[in-house]
Amino acid sequence: MSSEEQQGRGPDRELAPDTPQSAGPEPAAEGAPASESTYVSHEQTTDADHDSHYYDGYTYDDPYSQVDHNPVTPAAAPLVPASSGSGAPPPPSPPDEEDEEDDGMLRMSFLEHLEELRSRLIKALGGVAVAFLLAMLFANEIWKAISDPAAEALARLGYPPTLKQLSPTDAFTVIWMKVPLLTATFLSSPWILYQVWSFIAPGLYKKERRFAAPFILCTAGLFVLGGLFAYFVAFRFGLEFLLGMGKDINVEPAINLVDYFDLFVNVSLGIGLVFEMPVAVFFLTFLRITTAKFLLANSRYAILIIVILAAVVTPTPDIFNLMIFSVPMVFLYFIGVFASYLLELRRNDESFPWASVLVIVGSLVGVVAAVFYVAMTRYGYKLIPAWPFLVR
Repeated sequence: MSSEEQQGRGPDRELAPDTPQSAGPEPAAEGAPASESTYVSHEQTTDADHDSHYYDGYTYDDPYSQVDHNPVTPAAAPLVPASSGSGAPPPPSPPDEEDEEDDGMLRMSFLEHLEELRSRLIKALGGVAVAFLLAMLFANEIWKAISDPAAEALARLGYPPTLKQLSPTDAFTVIWMKVPLLTATFLSSPWILYQVWSFIAPGLYKKERRFAAPFILCTAGLFVLGGLFAYFVAFRFGLEFLLGMGKDINVEPAINLVDYFDLFVNVSLGIGLVFEMPVAVFFLTFLRITTAKFLLANSRYAILIIVILAAVVTPTPDIFNLMIFSVPMVFLYFIGVFASYLLELRRNDESFPWASVLVIVGSLVGVVAAVFYVAMTRYGYKLIPAWPFLVR
């Protein structure tokens, strides 16, 4: 047997003399990827191959590859699954958005929540105490401003513009204790709302924490705006209406300063809380409890509930004060519906229909201007820089 035949057989199998030898595989091209392997038969291996590489007859490998099949490494490399058709590892999976938001949330135990609540309450009360001390420095000026609506109403009705003190401690209790406390409540409302938000913020997602500044500004601003509306509009005209009811039937009002201040607190705080209606409606939509379309379609029921609530909050049963309370509440309700509509537009990536809104607003302004024009030219009314702005 020739040396070529001896090199073409394995150590443990004889080749038949008439069996043609299969041609060996072509050597791998230089630079070809190692993943393109070819089939190597048992007859194509040599004794030298068996001495350096064990072959079990079933493995697909390239005997001509320059890669060391039995590398000796100090530590085994981690197994990396190869991608189909390429030698590069698969791209990393994108991070889950919910996992990133959950990582931003602060997790605390029950005792830690109690400790945080205690800390926020102390800070909120500290802000109220600072505002209270500041208000005590101007207690006389603040009381004069609070008592002005009663003095003006009595003077317009022809009565002495004074309030009555029935107890020796009434003036001290009202002017130096209750008045600074009421003033401190309004002054420290942004600080109190900030502490409330700081307590609930760790349990919110990152995208929800962006509402911190709008929540504090809108809530505190509406509360203060409600107090101003109560002082300049609701309380003044309601008080004059109530004091003038007995003028022509031999009734002279004698107002105790304690009763007057209690009525002032009820009206100012009540309207201040009522002015939070847009925030409440907006958060109902934000939590997906309701929608702007549902609120607008059922607005007649909302108006009925508002009137009933105004009747409960109003300190007197007359229709005049009922309207003073209920009309702003209805207006604020529709402001909340409009804010909910803007929120839904942002969720759906839709644009605001400015053209339609401008047409509606322009039409309303035109109607109001026409009414003023007719009243001034035909009926002799004139404009003044104070309420009701149009007098005869």
